[in-house]
Amino acid sequence: MASETNTKALQGGEFLIRESDPKDIFIPEEFNEEQRMIADSAREFLEQNVWPNLDRIDSMEDGLMQSLLVKAGELGLLGISVPEEFGGFGKDFVTTMLVTEVTGAGHSFSVAIAAHTGIGTLPILYYGNEEQKKKYIPKLATGEWKASYCLTEPGAGSDANSGKTKAELSPDGKHYILNGQKMWITNAGFADIFIVFAKVVDPKTGEADKNLSAFIVEKEFGGITLNPEEKKMGIKGSSTRQVFFNDCKVPVENMLSERGNGFKIAVNILNIGRIKLSGAALGGAKAVVDMSVKYANERQQFGRPISSFGAIRQKLSDQATYCYVVESATYRCSSDMERAIEELKAEGAADAKAFLKGVEQYAAEAAILKVAGSECLDYVVDEGVQIYGGMGYSAESPVERAYRDSRINRIFEGTNEINRMLIVDMLLKRAMKGQLDLMGPAQAVAAELMGIPDMPEPDDSLLGEEKRMVANFKKAVLMVAGGAAQTLGLELAKHQETLMHIADMVIDTYLAESVLLRTLKAASMKGPSSAGSPSGDPAVTSGTVAMTQLFIHQAADRIHKSAKEAVNNFAEGDEQRAMLMGARRFTKSSNLNTAALRKLVAKQMIEAGKNPF
Repeated sequence: MASETNTKALQGGEFLIRESDPKDIFIPEEFNEEQRMIADSAREFLEQNVWPNLDRIDSMEDGLMQSLLVKAGELGLLGISVPEEFGGFGKDFVTTMLVTEVTGAGHSFSVAIAAHTGIGTLPILYYGNEEQKKKYIPKLATGEWKASYCLTEPGAGSDANSGKTKAELSPDGKHYILNGQKMWITNAGFADIFIVFAKVVDPKTGEADKNLSAFIVEKEFGGITLNPEEKKMGIKGSSTRQVFFNDCKVPVENMLSERGNGFKIAVNILNIGRIKLSGAALGGAKAVVDMSVKYANERQQFGRPISSFGAIRQKLSDQATYCYVVESATYRCSSDMERAIEELKAEGAADAKAFLKGVEQYAAEAAILKVAGSECLDYVVDEGVQIYGGMGYSAESPVERAYRDSRINRIFEGTNEINRMLIVDMLLKRAMKGQLDLMGPAQAVAAELMGIPDMPEPDDSLLGEEKRMVANFKKAVLMVAGGAAQTLGLELAKHQETLMHIADMVIDTYLAESVLLRTLKAASMKGPSSAGSPSGDPAVTSGTVAMTQLFIHQAADRIHKSAKEAVNNFAEGDEQRAMLMGARRFTKSSNLNTAALRKLVAKQMIEAGKNPF
């Protein structure tokens, strides 16, 4: 376990209705020596093998990506989460996330390794039978075999279960014959193993199943052809091809799990992929922050480095703040997943089932992090190009490649629009199943709106005001989501604009609480004096406290705007007026000298010559 606490993990979505104690979450400051050594090994791999060869990778030099995956396999980077019995390291989910973060700075290589170790390997690891695991996992863990994942089709993207690829049982009953087309398949150009989703055809009726089934398909089976490599905006070194199955004979024993279980496999693997994408995007963003600080210190204008100018310092501090916040939430959720997994194992669940159920509980949080991580990276690379100025637009600069490579992440693992709607949908479904009591707290907030506002005593503890603000953010979410659900009922799913506003409120609330908890826990570990003054002169406030204040106070404005727009979409008359009044009440914040806080954060970055947080 990454964390020593024995507190029962919050169930998915409970952050909206339960107050978390800082001591009950895991924060990056708690990585142990072994985890840091593994991260250093992954970083050295990038320094020695990937970063010096980025142009060669992007030109798709024949055999280069395959050789890099083999080298990564020799170091054990492909088998971090693979059990030792199958040739891996068998490390916990937090350690897996840490490696994902570090390798996320590898541009096109990060896409190849993520596809191989994630959606290419995990379906077999968690849904395969013992024979399938023994045959495939050891070779995937070493990189001897490379994997890809074939789900998307020309007419089936976000609506994955509408795929048309068919699997028909051969007359002798020994094979499934696959016919169909897949597109946007990562690693397709060199994959040895394809995880393929298709609908089994009933031989009696000739009709295809409603739900997908999954198959492990070896390239050597034959009947597989590939289109040329796609020409892409970014991640140019990542192999992306269309894959055609033409009477591809797959042994019946290569069906993965049970017939019709493919869509469930796809959904659960996507849950894992979403939080891992957040980790990878974080790694890419951190690398760009370091580039930005270094360039700002070196670039001279008007006789001094541009890092001395307030406009540049604001950009640097905002880059670092966004990364610090997303990092806080990513490892909080990763550890919650890990603790849930361990609890399920303790109750007798098999390892694979415990892992899948533990991750599934946090599907909403995974979607939150997918959106937050990808948008953090997009923001950071955009500001990175701006800090570099004209040089940032040149292909000679490292931020130009980072800018292009970033854009795909808002589309990968389900578009951010789909994920925003999934966040609300999954939370409401958990509530309807009795797994999450949203109705009681929502009714309590509605009753509070009708009463006289409380005048709480000022909290002079570290980040005391921000604690109050985060608690109120939750009330704002419950008020708006509860009001929308009550007013629109089953029609809510059709009001996508409203769902996306509510999702933005949920995202900001989860991130705000996560960064608050992290900073408070880190301060308690180091002692109050290291955290600086919580309410005094910003010049003596620590960088992490400053970043926490900056994010939460800015989140208040965003949550108010989202709440107002959502309420105006579905409410009228007295209800509308009451909820708009509540939105103002629950997002109230004090005046904050943001310029002073940003200068403090930027000063620490400039002096360190990198992102020190």
